[in-house]
Amino acid sequence: MNDAADNASVASSKERDRHDTLAEHPKDGRFATVLQVIPALGSGGGVERGTVEIAEAIVNAGGRALVASAGGIQVHEVVRAGGEHIKLPVGSKNPVVMYKNISRLATLIERENVDLIHVRSRAPAWSALYAAKRTQRPLVTTFHGTYNARNFIKRTYNGVMTKGERVIAISTFIAEHVRRFYGVPASRLRTIHRGVDLYRFDPAKVSAERVVKLANDWRLTDGHPVIMLPGRLTRWKGQTVFVEAVAKLERRDIRCLIVGGDQGRQDYRRELEAMVERHELGEVVRIVDHCADMPAAYMLSDAVVSASTDPEAFGRVMIEAQALGRPVIASDHGGARETVLPDQTGWLVPPGDPDALSEALDKVLALDEAARGRLSEAAIANVEKHFSKQRMCAKTLEVYNEVLHAAGTG
Repeated sequence: MNDAADNASVASSKERDRHDTLAEHPKDGRFATVLQVIPALGSGGGVERGTVEIAEAIVNAGGRALVASAGGIQVHEVVRAGGEHIKLPVGSKNPVVMYKNISRLATLIERENVDLIHVRSRAPAWSALYAAKRTQRPLVTTFHGTYNARNFIKRTYNGVMTKGERVIAISTFIAEHVRRFYGVPASRLRTIHRGVDLYRFDPAKVSAERVVKLANDWRLTDGHPVIMLPGRLTRWKGQTVFVEAVAKLERRDIRCLIVGGDQGRQDYRRELEAMVERHELGEVVRIVDHCADMPAAYMLSDAVVSASTDPEAFGRVMIEAQALGRPVIASDHGGARETVLPDQTGWLVPPGDPDALSEALDKVLALDEAARGRLSEAAIANVEKHFSKQRMCAKTLEVYNEVLHAAGTG
């Protein structure tokens, strides 16, 4: 894409994301300065992506968006969205560094006249909490997962994420977890589902050339239905369950893609490769590394699977696939129960059950054109109504305004 077209795309995106709800400061009428604090911006994961999206929403609403992190390849996305990045070692779990980060953040807050702090991860949350107390600024936290809480010390460490004036949960599943295990009252808890960029994940905007290029890169041949399981290679994502389910189909006329990097888990990758060979699925199942063009990958697929054996806190894959009209199959727990409409946009199957997953795959492969069309329309409508990026950003700004109003009138 040339510079002019790229700039036009950014401008168009900003116009689409403009919200009526603005992050205003109640004392002096100016738009608020919001500081988001996360460990790093080194990947395109959910926390990082959400930080960039909210920074853009703040700027589009007239506010000032600051992000403090240890840096990374996503810093340019914050700047591109109109935000400002401040490099601090806030991702460190070293107690000495965490203690020093209190002063670093407090200095930043006072210098930049920050009105509200939003933190999304535990280690930086401890520093941000005490910096907020020191500077008497309100704090908002977002619970992105259930977190491991095997003992009192770990539960106390996790508990910092409940200390915000408002606690945002990324799904009803997480909200219930926060209420049950940490006793956060409903008055401070807000559920805001993750959102999809409906401009990027629009079937009409994914060109045939992009899909063909990806098919060639992955050596896929025409005429074979494609089933994809996206997600990093880690056991709880259920790749072994997926391979077993594919084996039970006893079909050689399909192509199944496990898309995701191993992030150093080479032993697990070799285990998966051995499973594929043991089931004689070498021509059927392929393991490919991280994909930079996920919209094209979804469009290439006839079905998208999430076979997680542990509950997903939300599961962005399911809404991204539905936004592009793809049939989805997910494990029946966690966030998938909120995003997948059974027998309308996809299917839910018992976690860790290759037989049930195989049966669901067989149903997807048997869909005729009319049934697939109805499912596609329902899936796109589901995401547009409930899981858009615009909705997520607007609801987050509502929380900011709620907290700012309380801080200004308290």
